Amino acid sequence: MPFLSIELGGKTMQLGFIGFGEVGFELSRGLKQEGLDGIIVYDPLASDPQYGGLVKERAKEAAVGLLESPLDVGKRSDVIIAAVPGSKAEEAALAVIPALNATKVYADVSTSSPKTKQTIAAAILPTGGFFVDVALMDSITQYRHRVPSLVSGNGSDRFIQAMSPYHMCLEKVSDKPGEAIANKLVRSIYMKGLASLGLELLEAASALEVTPRVLKSIADSMNKVPFEDKLNFLVTAAAIHAVRQAHEMADAAAMLVEIGIEPLMTEATRKRLQWLADKRLREKFQGQKPKRWEQVVQAWETSER
Repeated sequence: MPFLSIELGGKTMQLGFIGFGEVGFELSRGLKQEGLDGIIVYDPLASDPQYGGLVKERAKEAAVGLLESPLDVGKRSDVIIAAVPGSKAEEAALAVIPALNATKVYADVSTSSPKTKQTIAAAILPTGGFFVDVALMDSITQYRHRVPSLVSGNGSDRFIQAMSPYHMCLEKVSDKPGEAIANKLVRSIYMKGLASLGLELLEAASALEVTPRVLKSIADSMNKVPFEDKLNFLVTAAAIHAVRQAHEMADAAAMLVEIGIEPLMTEATRKRLQWLADKRLREKFQGQKPKRWEQVVQAWETSER
């Protein structure tokens, strides 16, 4: 693979960013520390009266060149990383496409849908350029450029070859765009759901003045065993006790309503438990808690056929 060694025809690889919010800022800072100089960026908010100062301050701190258009970044870069909100992913790609060719890699690190990633890849394909679906799988502020990331798409190997010398932590999923981000979105069901549960828990605990005792009780339970073991216990127990648990959550929701709190997550939990109860897994397992969550999934999938 002649393209994208660290040296490209005697010159250092040129990296460009489309979007210079928190993700672009943290990635560029980390890569700069690894010795990747001359990073160039474009952010439409650079000229915004409210946010322009922040963009320029970040560009100065990260020692990157701030350009006036995404097309300029595309023309001057060997690897383009689009670090924009998911809602702007297609727009960002279309702005750069005229600059793409068979010597360039376009990597989209936005959290957008698999379908969006596939649409962008299809639009880039006629240019001869290479597309990479990048899913950042942990905290960008904690890990910066070393954030564990999954990649997919026809440019995955080239992107890994280009960026691994700068210690980006990249794992290839496949050559199919959308498969990397699918992993992140499934993970987000839990991570963002946990944050939402935490908000509802803290609102209720504060209103009822029970915060220290409740948090200690949860911590004592959750910290006793590894995550995988706790998840397995909760799912297998729910398979047997979903009816009772759904009733418990109905009571919890009613309590929240009484104290003026909308039970958004609590009601969602009740509905999911009722869904599980309707699978009648207690009967299938003859009242005996299964050993592994995989048995629960297999049982409810069988009930849906």
